[in-house]
Amino acid sequence: QVQLVESGGGLVQPGGSLRLSCAASGSIFSIRVMGWYRQAPGKQRELVAAITSGGNTNYADSVKGRFTISRDNAKNTVYLQMNSLKPEDTAVYSCNVGGTGLTGIPFNRWGQGTQVTVSS
Repeated sequence: QVQLVESGGGLVQPGGSLRLSCAASGSIFSIRVMGWYRQAPGKQRELVAAITSGGNTNYADSVKGRFTISRDNAKNTVYLQMNSLKPEDTAVYSCNVGGTGLTGIPFNRWGQGTQVTVSS
């Protein structure tokens, strides 16, 4: 089994910053991709940013230049540094991790989600 534990959400004023973390643990052989998604009320879930094991990154246009995704492969942890936050960034943020388990079976797991609220 693979478990994900997220942390770092909260309430922040417009223009502020937050850093999200997501740590994967359990029967992990390798992790291929780690990403962050978000879902605002009444909207579909969307990809915010993703990073591969080789460090290639992909960002939603709406967060380019403001958010930075990074990962610590030794700790199986992915981070999302969010700067210059806007009210429209308010959403539940969830991490997603895809890889291969110790048994050789691929896995894809979601974190429990963490609320990010940007408001004055």
